[in-house]
Amino acid sequence: MLATQLKYDLLMFFREIFFVIFIVILPPASYVFMGQLYGEWSYNGGLSYAETYTPSFILLIAFGIIFFAFGFDQVENRTTGIEKRITITPVPKSILLLSAIVKSVILTSLGFFLICLIGAAVYKLNFHLVNFIAAYTFFIFMNAVLLVIASAIYSFFKTQNSALIFSIVIFQVVMITGGFAIPIELMPKFVHTIANFNMMSHMNQLFVSIWNGQLAWTSETMISSGFIALIFLISLVVLRLRQEK
Repeated sequence: MLATQLKYDLLMFFREIFFVIFIVILPPASYVFMGQLYGEWSYNGGLSYAETYTPSFILLIAFGIIFFAFGFDQVENRTTGIEKRITITPVPKSILLLSAIVKSVILTSLGFFLICLIGAAVYKLNFHLVNFIAAYTFFIFMNAVLLVIASAIYSFFKTQNSALIFSIVIFQVVMITGGFAIPIELMPKFVHTIANFNMMSHMNQLFVSIWNGQLAWTSETMISSGFIALIFLISLVVLRLRQEK
């Protein structure tokens, strides 16, 4: 039953041209395009463009997939009546939720390996086995955190249009203030301030460090970890309250 539902969910995702262009095509294309502009730069810790932006664009794809293909889908199912119709079918709601989660993990993992392949082919990126395994493990952990946060946020939306507009806007905000576009250091001060409250910026910093084997438990790292944990806990509370309501 789960396999059948998962096959259906994956098929429906790839039939959504908007999702495919905005999530699957745009980030990898931006990764290559930005490399032509900033590929010769040196970044924090003496890292190259590929070493800095390969994990960043992997994370950006994961964010897009989870917020669009998981969070937005929940709103769509709720507002179009699909969720109510499902309650009278033999398919348990838990199967549908599990299928959506597995679908998101599969798609984000495909994004992970796609960016890695581009990095290896275009930028001659080298991979160290221990760092790669640690990075993928942390990546799966971030998937779980983002799934909970997305579920909590989208539980407030009552119409598809409002959820779609929010998704598009938040994707742009995250991309600009999360360190996925031009380095934050080169942006105006108000962008720095917004970045401090952008959870994806903190995730990005941790992921880049783990990817390159440079993670150290400094005050900055602890602040980033604490901020992510706080948002995660708030999301759990919100989900609990919404379920009770």
